Amino acid sequence: MTFLAIDVGNTRLKWALYEQPSPRAELVAHGAEFLENIDRLSEGPWAQLPVPHHMLGCVVAGDAIKRRVQEQMDLWDFPPQWVVPSLQEAGLINGYDYPSRLGADRWVAMIGARQRMLAQGGPARPLVVVMVGTAVTVEAIDAEGRFLGGLILPGHGIMLRALESGTAGLHVPTGEVTPFPTNTSDALTSGGTYAIAGACERMVQHLRDQSHQEPMCIMTGGAGWKMAPSMSVQFELVDNLIFDGLLAIAASRFA
Repeated sequence: MTFLAIDVGNTRLKWALYEQPSPRAELVAHGAEFLENIDRLSEGPWAQLPVPHHMLGCVVAGDAIKRRVQEQMDLWDFPPQWVVPSLQEAGLINGYDYPSRLGADRWVAMIGARQRMLAQGGPARPLVVVMVGTAVTVEAIDAEGRFLGGLILPGHGIMLRALESGTAGLHVPTGEVTPFPTNTSDALTSGGTYAIAGACERMVQHLRDQSHQEPMCIMTGGAGWKMAPSMSVQFELVDNLIFDGLLAIAASRFA
């Protein structure tokens, strides 16, 4: 009962084929394409795949991109399914004011993070989930699995481009993260990095104050590795948290 998981972000599509829709399923094949190249999937990497029995995807790139992905899936005879945040799924309760307006990637990543924490054994703990990509999200989940709320802030690239476009004569080369920057490049890179780190630290403190427990922190996203040396809170860096979430949701839907 093979299962195809698809994560369509703002810049890339990532996919993974598993032996079954289960959090402990074996990975059969995987890949990634920039969005401008997704029209070659059906004749390229997907052409030789075993036919999936089930598919579940998470998309944040918009309806036009989703239609292009679905066109590539015409080589298989099943309807695509896409995650839409709901009031509750796979052990997570949605505390957003309007649950369906929560970003699908945020919802799926939180489900994956909580399943990952519970799989480690021991009592459930409050959880902070950080995704570092084009945008950065910092989510708080209590020990009972209720999403309490989260932060959204610009990723590194958006911050630097905003400064470049809004400040006369300021060009943004790549700098280093240092405690006391003494040139503009380092000042820009350090400022963006510490802004993201500060948001993470503040959410950990909010959740610690609210729960009177020490939260666990899980970080994911393509730029997560850039943040690792600058974080002052303990955290676990996970490559494919959205796939973990899709597997957990698939296990509850397709079992």
